[in-house]
Amino acid sequence: MRKLDPALIGFDIDGVVADTGGAFVRIAREEYGIRSISIDDITSFEVEECIDVDPVIIETIFSRLLNDPLKAGLKPMENAMPVLHRFAAEAPLTFVTARPDKEPISLWLRHFLHPAVFSRIRLVAMGVHDNKFPYIKELGLSHFVDDRLQTCKALSREGITSLVFRQPWNNNGHDLPTVDDWQAIHGLCFD
Repeated sequence: MRKLDPALIGFDIDGVVADTGGAFVRIAREEYGIRSISIDDITSFEVEECIDVDPVIIETIFSRLLNDPLKAGLKPMENAMPVLHRFAAEAPLTFVTARPDKEPISLWLRHFLHPAVFSRIRLVAMGVHDNKFPYIKELGLSHFVDDRLQTCKALSREGITSLVFRQPWNNNGHDLPTVDDWQAIHGLCFD
């Protein structure tokens, strides 16, 4: 199979680069004493639909992860940073996120990426989950990795090759190509 050009692939942040689901579960356990949930219980992108946790707590945790990801202890997905650094040796990294504010996630990326890599990233914070296509098209990407199934389906309809980053909330209801982890993403472009 022909390897993909790293310059043509973009990435969502939460649930792909950042272990947002894991951070949510950890904060719920450590700070709210909620020990009855695991990442596998989050079977819907709309978290309040699938777990029995006060919606105010859910909103509070996600707000912290959005507004100050470093202070909230948000970590990268396993192997994300080494693979992103390998991609960055070939082309600038491109991220398109539904996050409403660019600065907090930019500071988070600056913390985890080497300075020379960070200085070349392209980061779009849209503020909404839908309609990533115009940004992805304008950035010249042909492939996009996202954990939100609705986003992947919409991009696919527009001719973007969507790669679903496998999470418990996106395992059903599609026949799109999936990637299980960052080693699989690495394998798309490199031996």
